Amino acid sequence: MNGRKIYADIKAADFDCALFLDENSQYYLCDFYTTDGAVIVSEKETALLTDSRYIEAAENDKKAGRLSDDVNAYLFKSGLYDDIAAYFSAVGAKKVALDPALITVKQLNTLNERCKEIEFGYLSDVCLKHRRIKTPEEIAKIKKAQSITDASFSHIVSFINGERTELEVAAELEYFMRSHGANGLAFDTIAVSGKNSSLPHGVPTDAKLTRDSFFTMDYGAKFAGYCSDMTRTVVLGKADEEMKRIYNTVLTAQSEAMKHIRAGISGRDADKIARDVIADAGYGQYFGHSLGHSLGLEIHELPSASPKSVDTLVAGNVVTVEPGIYIPGKYGVRIENMVLVTENGCENLTNSDRSLIEL
Repeated sequence: MNGRKIYADIKAADFDCALFLDENSQYYLCDFYTTDGAVIVSEKETALLTDSRYIEAAENDKKAGRLSDDVNAYLFKSGLYDDIAAYFSAVGAKKVALDPALITVKQLNTLNERCKEIEFGYLSDVCLKHRRIKTPEEIAKIKKAQSITDASFSHIVSFINGERTELEVAAELEYFMRSHGANGLAFDTIAVSGKNSSLPHGVPTDAKLTRDSFFTMDYGAKFAGYCSDMTRTVVLGKADEEMKRIYNTVLTAQSEAMKHIRAGISGRDADKIARDVIADAGYGQYFGHSLGHSLGLEIHELPSASPKSVDTLVAGNVVTVEPGIYIPGKYGVRIENMVLVTENGCENLTNSDRSLIEL
Protein backbone atom coordinates (compact mmCIF):
# COMPACT_ATOMS: atom_id res chain seq x y z
CA MET A 1 0.00 0.00 0.00
CA ASN A 2 2.89 2.36 -0.71
CA GLY A 3 0.63 4.53 -2.85
CA ARG A 4 -1.49 5.28 0.19
CA LYS A 5 1.64 6.19 2.16
CA ILE A 6 2.67 8.87 -0.26
CA TYR A 7 -0.83 10.16 -0.98
CA ALA A 8 -0.84 11.80 2.44
CA ASP A 9 2.22 13.82 1.36
CA ILE A 10 0.63 14.63 -2.00
CA LYS A 11 -2.54 15.91 -0.35
CA ALA A 12 -0.61 17.86 2.30
CA ALA A 13 1.26 19.68 -0.48
CA ASP A 14 -2.09 20.63 -2.06
CA PHE A 15 -1.83 18.38 -5.11
CA ASP A 16 -4.60 16.19 -6.47
CA CYS A 17 -2.35 13.46 -7.88
CA ALA A 18 1.27 12.55 -8.43
CA LEU A 19 2.65 11.14 -11.67
CA PHE A 20 5.66 8.79 -11.93
CA LEU A 21 7.32 7.82 -15.20
CA ASP A 22 10.47 6.19 -13.78
CA GLU A 23 10.68 2.43 -13.33
CA ASN A 24 11.87 2.37 -9.71
CA SER A 25 9.05 4.55 -8.41
CA GLN A 26 6.55 2.51 -10.41
CA TYR A 27 7.82 -0.73 -8.93
CA TYR A 28 7.84 0.69 -5.41
CA LEU A 29 4.25 1.84 -5.77
CA CYS A 30 2.87 -1.19 -7.62
CA ASP A 31 5.21 -4.17 -7.13
CA PHE A 32 5.20 -4.45 -10.91
CA TYR A 33 7.88 -3.53 -13.46
CA THR A 34 7.19 -1.99 -16.84
CA THR A 35 9.63 -0.32 -19.21
CA ASP A 36 7.10 2.02 -20.83
CA GLY A 37 4.26 3.09 -18.60
CA ALA A 38 3.09 5.46 -15.91
CA VAL A 39 1.84 5.32 -12.36
CA ILE A 40 -0.60 7.90 -11.04
CA VAL A 41 -1.32 8.11 -7.33
CA SER A 42 -4.73 9.67 -6.79
CA GLU A 43 -7.10 9.87 -3.86
CA LYS A 44 -8.90 6.66 -4.74
CA GLU A 45 -6.18 4.41 -6.20
CA THR A 46 -2.71 3.82 -7.54
CA ALA A 47 -3.24 3.55 -11.30
CA LEU A 48 -0.80 1.56 -13.42
CA LEU A 49 -1.05 2.61 -17.07
CA THR A 50 0.65 0.10 -19.33
CA ASP A 51 0.57 -1.37 -22.83
CA SER A 52 -0.27 -4.72 -24.40
CA ARG A 53 3.12 -6.21 -23.50
CA TYR A 54 2.38 -6.01 -19.77
CA ILE A 55 -1.37 -5.75 -19.22
CA GLU A 56 -2.06 -9.50 -19.03
CA ALA A 57 0.77 -10.04 -16.54
CA ALA A 58 -0.43 -7.11 -14.45
CA GLU A 59 -4.01 -8.38 -14.44
CA ASN A 60 -2.83 -11.87 -13.51
CA ASP A 61 -0.80 -10.44 -10.62
CA LYS A 62 -3.85 -8.49 -9.46
CA LYS A 63 -6.02 -11.61 -9.48
CA ALA A 64 -3.36 -13.56 -7.61
CA GLY A 65 -3.07 -10.90 -4.90
CA ARG A 66 0.48 -9.94 -5.80
CA LEU A 67 -0.49 -6.29 -6.28
CA SER A 68 -1.61 -4.08 -3.42
CA ASP A 69 -5.36 -3.62 -3.00
CA ASP A 70 -5.17 -0.01 -4.18
CA VAL A 71 -3.33 -0.85 -7.44
CA ASN A 72 -5.39 -1.11 -10.63
CA ALA A 73 -3.97 -1.74 -14.10
CA TYR A 74 -5.22 0.04 -17.22
CA LEU A 75 -4.37 -0.70 -20.85
CA PHE A 76 -3.32 2.20 -23.07
CA LYS A 77 -6.15 3.24 -25.35
CA SER A 78 -4.63 6.18 -27.21
CA GLY A 79 -1.00 6.15 -26.10
CA LEU A 80 0.85 6.95 -22.91
CA TYR A 81 0.53 10.74 -22.72
CA ASP A 82 -3.00 10.89 -24.11
CA ASP A 83 -4.09 8.28 -21.58
CA ILE A 84 -2.41 10.21 -18.77
CA ALA A 85 -4.39 13.29 -19.81
CA ALA A 86 -7.60 11.25 -19.99
CA TYR A 87 -7.01 9.86 -16.50
CA PHE A 88 -6.49 13.31 -15.02
CA SER A 89 -9.74 14.43 -16.64
CA ALA A 90 -11.62 11.40 -15.35
CA VAL A 91 -10.60 12.01 -11.73
CA GLY A 92 -10.99 15.79 -11.96
CA ALA A 93 -7.33 16.52 -11.27
CA LYS A 94 -6.14 20.12 -11.60
CA LYS A 95 -2.76 20.11 -9.80
CA VAL A 96 -0.34 17.22 -10.33
CA ALA A 97 2.96 16.63 -8.55
CA LEU A 98 6.16 15.52 -10.28
CA ASP A 99 9.48 14.61 -8.65
CA PRO A 100 11.97 17.01 -10.28
CA ALA A 101 14.82 14.49 -10.01
CA LEU A 102 12.85 11.88 -11.95
CA ILE A 103 11.41 13.79 -14.89
CA THR A 104 13.20 14.79 -18.09
CA VAL A 105 12.80 18.06 -19.96
CA LYS A 106 11.33 16.14 -22.90
CA GLN A 107 8.78 14.39 -20.69
CA LEU A 108 7.77 17.65 -19.04
CA ASN A 109 7.35 19.41 -22.38
CA THR A 110 5.19 16.56 -23.68
CA LEU A 111 3.05 16.59 -20.55
CA ASN A 112 2.48 20.33 -20.87
CA GLU A 113 1.48 19.88 -24.52
CA ARG A 114 -0.97 17.02 -23.85
CA CYS A 115 -2.33 18.13 -20.46
CA LYS A 116 -3.10 21.78 -21.05
CA GLU A 117 -5.65 21.97 -18.21
CA ILE A 118 -3.19 20.63 -15.63
CA GLU A 119 -0.93 22.69 -13.39
CA PHE A 120 2.23 20.66 -12.82
CA GLY A 121 4.39 21.29 -9.77
CA TYR A 122 7.31 19.70 -8.00
CA LEU A 123 7.35 17.49 -4.92
CA SER A 124 10.89 16.27 -4.22
CA ASP A 125 11.71 12.77 -2.98
CA VAL A 126 8.07 11.88 -2.39
CA CYS A 127 8.85 8.16 -2.83
CA LEU A 128 12.50 8.22 -1.86
CA LYS A 129 11.92 9.54 1.65
CA HIS A 130 9.65 6.57 2.38
CA ARG A 131 12.05 4.16 0.68
CA ARG A 132 14.77 5.05 3.21
CA ILE A 133 13.06 2.98 5.90
CA LYS A 134 12.67 -0.58 4.72
CA THR A 135 9.55 -2.58 5.54
CA PRO A 136 9.83 -6.15 6.82
CA GLU A 137 8.91 -7.34 3.32
CA GLU A 138 11.66 -5.26 1.74
CA ILE A 139 14.20 -6.44 4.31
CA ALA A 140 13.29 -10.06 3.53
CA LYS A 141 13.99 -9.44 -0.18
CA ILE A 142 17.34 -7.79 0.59
CA LYS A 143 18.28 -10.69 2.86
CA LYS A 144 17.43 -13.17 0.11
CA ALA A 145 19.51 -11.22 -2.38
CA GLN A 146 22.42 -11.24 0.06
CA SER A 147 22.09 -14.96 0.74
CA ILE A 148 22.65 -15.53 -2.99
CA THR A 149 25.64 -13.18 -2.90
CA ASP A 150 27.10 -14.98 0.11
CA ALA A 151 26.69 -18.36 -1.59
CA SER A 152 28.50 -17.05 -4.66
CA PHE A 153 31.50 -16.12 -2.53
CA SER A 154 31.66 -19.61 -1.03
CA HIS A 155 31.65 -20.93 -4.60
CA ILE A 156 34.15 -18.51 -6.10
CA VAL A 157 36.99 -19.22 -3.66
CA SER A 158 37.21 -22.73 -5.09
CA PHE A 159 37.03 -21.39 -8.66
CA ILE A 160 39.90 -18.91 -8.32
CA ASN A 161 43.35 -20.00 -9.46
CA GLY A 162 46.36 -18.51 -11.23
CA GLU A 163 45.03 -19.37 -14.69
CA ARG A 164 41.81 -17.41 -14.27
CA THR A 165 41.37 -13.89 -15.59
CA GLU A 166 39.50 -11.06 -13.90
CA LEU A 167 36.77 -11.33 -16.54
CA GLU A 168 36.39 -15.06 -16.00
CA VAL A 169 35.91 -14.62 -12.27
CA ALA A 170 33.39 -11.81 -12.82
CA ALA A 171 31.48 -13.96 -15.30
CA GLU A 172 31.45 -16.92 -12.93
CA LEU A 173 30.13 -14.80 -10.07
CA GLU A 174 27.37 -13.45 -12.29
CA TYR A 175 26.45 -16.89 -13.65
CA PHE A 176 26.33 -18.36 -10.16
CA MET A 177 24.07 -15.60 -8.85
CA ARG A 178 21.75 -15.88 -11.84
CA SER A 179 21.58 -19.66 -11.65
CA HIS A 180 20.88 -19.60 -7.90
CA GLY A 181 17.85 -17.34 -7.87
CA ALA A 182 18.95 -13.80 -8.69
CA ASN A 183 16.67 -12.08 -11.18
CA GLY A 184 19.35 -9.56 -12.05
CA LEU A 185 22.62 -7.98 -11.02
CA ALA A 186 22.65 -5.11 -8.55
CA PHE A 187 25.47 -3.41 -10.53
CA ASP A 188 28.37 -4.23 -12.82
CA THR A 189 30.66 -6.72 -11.10
CA ILE A 190 34.09 -5.53 -10.00
CA ALA A 191 36.86 -8.18 -9.99
CA VAL A 192 40.30 -6.58 -9.97
CA SER A 193 43.70 -8.07 -9.13
CA GLY A 194 47.15 -6.78 -8.29
CA LYS A 195 47.68 -3.18 -9.41
CA ASN A 196 44.10 -3.02 -10.65
CA SER A 197 42.84 -3.53 -7.09
CA SER A 198 44.02 -0.01 -6.22
CA LEU A 199 41.13 1.23 -8.37
CA PRO A 200 38.03 1.28 -6.11
CA HIS A 201 35.71 0.91 -9.12
CA GLY A 202 38.11 -0.85 -11.45
CA VAL A 203 36.75 -2.72 -14.48
CA PRO A 204 37.63 -6.42 -14.94
CA THR A 205 40.10 -7.14 -17.73
CA ASP A 206 41.37 -10.23 -19.53
CA ALA A 207 44.54 -10.16 -17.40
CA LYS A 208 45.29 -13.26 -15.34
CA LEU A 209 45.10 -12.87 -11.58
CA THR A 210 48.27 -11.57 -9.94
CA ARG A 211 49.92 -13.97 -7.52
CA ASP A 212 50.85 -12.90 -3.99
CA SER A 213 48.73 -9.78 -4.29
CA PHE A 214 45.22 -8.64 -3.43
CA PHE A 215 42.19 -9.61 -5.50
CA THR A 216 39.07 -7.54 -4.78
CA MET A 217 35.56 -8.62 -5.76
CA ASP A 218 32.63 -6.21 -5.35
CA TYR A 219 29.31 -7.56 -6.58
CA GLY A 220 25.66 -8.07 -5.71
CA ALA A 221 22.47 -9.83 -6.70
CA LYS A 222 18.97 -8.54 -7.22
CA PHE A 223 16.02 -10.46 -5.86
CA ALA A 224 12.44 -9.33 -6.49
CA GLY A 225 13.84 -5.94 -7.46
CA TYR A 226 15.99 -5.42 -4.34
CA CYS A 227 19.79 -5.18 -4.28
CA SER A 228 22.57 -6.68 -2.24
CA ASP A 229 26.15 -5.38 -2.14
CA MET A 230 29.28 -7.10 -0.84
CA THR A 231 33.03 -6.75 -1.26
CA ARG A 232 35.65 -9.30 -0.32
CA THR A 233 39.39 -9.08 -0.89
CA VAL A 234 41.46 -12.27 -1.01
CA VAL A 235 45.08 -13.14 -1.80
CA LEU A 236 46.04 -15.60 -4.51
CA GLY A 237 49.15 -16.99 -2.87
CA LYS A 238 50.67 -15.48 0.28
CA ALA A 239 50.31 -12.07 1.86
CA ASP A 240 53.43 -10.32 3.12
CA GLU A 241 53.52 -8.42 6.41
CA GLU A 242 52.52 -5.08 4.89
CA MET A 243 49.56 -6.69 3.14
CA LYS A 244 48.44 -8.28 6.41
CA ARG A 245 48.77 -4.96 8.23
CA ILE A 246 46.70 -3.15 5.59
CA TYR A 247 44.04 -5.85 5.50
CA ASN A 248 43.71 -5.98 9.27
CA THR A 249 43.50 -2.18 9.43
CA VAL A 250 40.55 -2.21 7.05
CA LEU A 251 38.93 -5.07 8.96
CA THR A 252 39.35 -3.24 12.28
CA ALA A 253 37.93 -0.04 10.79
CA GLN A 254 34.87 -1.91 9.56
CA SER A 255 34.38 -3.74 12.86
CA GLU A 256 34.62 -0.55 14.90
CA ALA A 257 32.09 1.22 12.70
CA MET A 258 29.68 -1.72 12.92
CA LYS A 259 29.96 -1.66 16.73
CA HIS A 260 28.70 1.94 16.82
CA ILE A 261 26.12 2.03 14.03
CA ARG A 262 22.65 2.37 15.53
CA ALA A 263 19.61 4.60 15.25
CA GLY A 264 20.58 8.18 16.08
CA ILE A 265 24.20 8.15 14.89
CA SER A 266 24.97 10.58 12.11
CA GLY A 267 26.36 9.35 8.83
CA ARG A 268 29.32 11.67 9.39
CA ASP A 269 30.12 10.17 12.80
CA ALA A 270 29.84 6.60 11.53
CA ASP A 271 32.27 7.44 8.75
CA LYS A 272 34.66 9.13 11.18
CA ILE A 273 34.91 6.05 13.39
CA ALA A 274 36.28 3.96 10.51
CA ARG A 275 38.31 6.79 9.01
CA ASP A 276 40.10 7.47 12.31
CA VAL A 277 41.22 3.83 12.56
CA ILE A 278 42.72 4.00 9.08
CA ALA A 279 44.32 7.41 9.71
CA ASP A 280 45.82 6.28 13.03
CA ALA A 281 47.45 3.37 11.20
CA GLY A 282 49.10 5.82 8.79
CA TYR A 283 46.89 5.16 5.75
CA GLY A 284 44.44 8.06 5.98
CA GLN A 285 45.36 9.51 2.60
CA TYR A 286 44.54 6.18 0.95
CA PHE A 287 40.86 6.04 1.98
CA GLY A 288 39.14 8.37 -0.45
CA HIS A 289 35.51 7.27 -0.67
CA SER A 290 32.69 7.25 1.86
CA LEU A 291 32.14 4.55 4.46
CA GLY A 292 28.81 3.52 3.03
CA HIS A 293 25.46 4.13 1.44
CA SER A 294 21.94 2.87 1.67
CA LEU A 295 20.49 0.54 -0.94
CA GLY A 296 17.22 -1.08 -1.89
CA LEU A 297 15.56 -0.82 -5.30
CA GLU A 298 18.69 1.09 -6.34
CA ILE A 299 22.26 0.29 -5.43
CA HIS A 300 22.89 3.83 -4.14
CA GLU A 301 20.16 5.40 -2.05
CA LEU A 302 20.01 7.68 0.98
CA PRO A 303 21.04 7.90 3.79
CA SER A 304 24.81 7.89 3.36
CA ALA A 305 27.76 7.65 5.72
CA SER A 306 30.48 10.03 4.57
CA PRO A 307 32.53 12.99 5.86
CA LYS A 308 29.99 15.39 4.35
CA SER A 309 26.82 13.47 5.16
CA VAL A 310 23.96 15.41 6.71
CA ASP A 311 21.94 12.25 7.38
CA THR A 312 21.09 10.65 10.71
CA LEU A 313 20.59 6.91 10.63
CA VAL A 314 17.23 5.59 11.83
CA ALA A 315 15.87 2.12 12.50
CA GLY A 316 14.98 0.42 9.24
CA ASN A 317 17.83 1.87 7.19
CA VAL A 318 19.95 -0.69 5.35
CA VAL A 319 23.48 0.63 4.78
CA THR A 320 26.80 -0.70 3.59
CA VAL A 321 29.95 -0.52 5.70
CA GLU A 322 32.87 -0.57 3.29
CA PRO A 323 36.15 1.05 4.34
CA GLY A 324 39.15 0.61 2.10
CA ILE A 325 42.82 1.36 1.60
CA TYR A 326 44.17 1.85 -1.92
CA ILE A 327 47.89 2.29 -2.63
CA PRO A 328 48.12 3.75 -6.18
CA GLY A 329 49.94 1.52 -8.63
CA LYS A 330 50.36 -1.24 -6.04
CA TYR A 331 47.13 -2.76 -4.68
CA GLY A 332 44.03 -2.10 -2.62
CA VAL A 333 41.76 -3.67 -0.02
CA ARG A 334 38.05 -3.19 0.60
CA ILE A 335 35.75 -5.17 2.88
CA GLU A 336 32.02 -4.52 2.63
CA ASN A 337 29.06 -5.74 4.63
CA MET A 338 25.43 -4.63 4.68
CA VAL A 339 23.77 -3.89 8.01
CA LEU A 340 20.22 -3.20 9.11
CA VAL A 341 20.09 -0.25 11.51
CA THR A 342 18.13 -0.95 14.70
CA GLU A 343 17.34 1.07 17.81
CA ASN A 344 20.08 -0.64 19.81
CA GLY A 345 22.73 -1.35 17.20
CA CYS A 346 22.79 -2.98 13.80
CA GLU A 347 22.09 -6.41 12.38
CA ASN A 348 24.78 -7.77 10.09
CA LEU A 349 23.15 -9.05 6.88
CA THR A 350 26.37 -10.40 5.33
CA ASN A 351 27.55 -13.84 6.42
CA SER A 352 30.67 -14.39 4.30
CA ASP A 353 34.01 -14.79 6.08
CA ARG A 354 35.81 -11.47 6.66
CA SER A 355 39.18 -12.89 7.66
CA LEU A 356 42.14 -12.72 5.29
CA ILE A 357 41.87 -15.68 2.90
CA GLU A 358 45.01 -16.91 1.13
CA LEU A 359 44.29 -19.25 -1.79
